[in-house]
Amino acid sequence: MSIAIVLGTRPEIIKMSPVIRECEHKNLDYFILHTGQHYSYEMDRIFFEQLELPEARYNLDVGSGNHGEQTGKIM
Repeated sequence: MSIAIVLGTRPEIIKMSPVIRECEHKNLDYFILHTGQHYSYEMDRIFFEQLELPEARYNLDVGSGNHGEQTGKIM
């Protein structure tokens, strides 16, 4: 069984970084699914780099839009 860590916005990346580190520390089978809601370097990539997080296995590339559109694309 694998743990899916779903994130897609800057605050989620920051908040989930300790969870990701703990999964690595405990050698748990996990993967990151990125919704792609924040997709610019300044709002996304920089946090993966600075927090030294692994690349997302999946990226849904949802992009911008209203909440209904984004939720529909994610689902």
